[in-house]
Amino acid sequence: MRGFGDLEAAIMDRFWSRGEPATVRDILTELRPQRELAYNTVLTVVDNLYKKGWLVREAAGRAHRFTPTASREQYSARLMRDALDEGGDPQLALLQFVGQMTPQEADALRAALAAYEQGRP
Repeated sequence: MRGFGDLEAAIMDRFWSRGEPATVRDILTELRPQRELAYNTVLTVVDNLYKKGWLVREAAGRAHRFTPTASREQYSARLMRDALDEGGDPQLALLQFVGQMTPQEADALRAALAAYEQGRP
C-alpha cells in the first residue's frame, strides 16, 4: 500500500478531524483557507478515495456525505505493516525504527506490547 498523496492526505485529515460524515463542499470549505482549490478537484479526489475503499458514502439530497472506513491510527498501522513487510529483515527494520524513537514513544511501544500480550488492544 502506498501512502496518500498530498491532497489525499489533506482531505483525509479533514475527514478524520471532523469525526462525522461530510460533503465535498464541507471539506472544500475547510481546505480553502490553506489552499485555493476548485470544487471539481476535491470532488475527484474524494471520489478516488471512495473507489479505493477509504471512504463510504450515503445520499444526502443531491450530494453525498462521506465517512472514512478506517481511523487515522488504523491507516498508520497499515503503513507501518507494509513498511515492515518491505523492509528486508523485520528484526533489523524494527531495531532501526526503535532507535529513532523518543523516550516517550518507546514507553508507548512498551505499553502497547504489554497490553497486546495481556490480550487487550
